[in-house]
Amino acid sequence: MSHTPTPTISIRAATSNDGRALMRLAALDSAPVPFGPTLVAEIDGEPKAALALRDERVVADPFSRTEDLVALLRMHAATLAETQEQRVERPAFGRLRLAA
Repeated sequence: MSHTPTPTISIRAATSNDGRALMRLAALDSAPVPFGPTLVAEIDGEPKAALALRDERVVADPFSRTEDLVALLRMHAATLAETQEQRVERPAFGRLRLAA
């Protein structure tokens, strides 16, 4: 019985070092390069899909099975958006100091 290693999947924010990888994914997908804040989905350290947070456009490697990665990207983006909304809605108690 052979054991196939389980791939490591990671979702992270794109950095300035990801430009080449994002351009590669966009070229493979025949799509525009994601602009602005972007999430990247990797399998074993290899970028396979990306989601631009501003317009929710996705680029993905068409030679890999990326449907689940894209779903993970969308869930992570929704969680980030929810967190941002909570920060905006939270009252700023204790932050204001009144002068006597």
